[in-house]
Amino acid sequence: MKNEQLKPNFEKKNGLLPAVVQDASTKEVLMLGWINEEAWQKSLETRWATFWSTSRNELWVKGATSGDYLAIQEIRIDCDEDTLLFLVEPQGQGACHTKNQAGQTRRSCFFRSWDQGFWKNLDP
Repeated sequence: MKNEQLKPNFEKKNGLLPAVVQDASTKEVLMLGWINEEAWQKSLETRWATFWSTSRNELWVKGATSGDYLAIQEIRIDCDEDTLLFLVEPQGQGACHTKNQAGQTRRSCFFRSWDQGFWKNLDP
């Protein structure tokens, strides 16, 4: 198999690409973040999942404030070179920035499921 010289196409979507974050061991989807070129370079250099915060307009290393870092094990790119997949090893309680009713960090941001017209909370 030939190694290809690919790079994320940041021009395609106004400088921001989605990055799906998945647990490398369990394959559970943990979160979705946005990556710009600066976050991309920082992620490559440090091997910590780094994003662009669209709400704060700043670089954001996941875990810098919560302690819930995401150690990158593998990075994949889609066929159009405009979406990334980070396979990570979580280094804390969870990946979500919200907490459940018991005040615990949620493992995944995808803790609700559509069920017969309503959102069902999957938190234990």
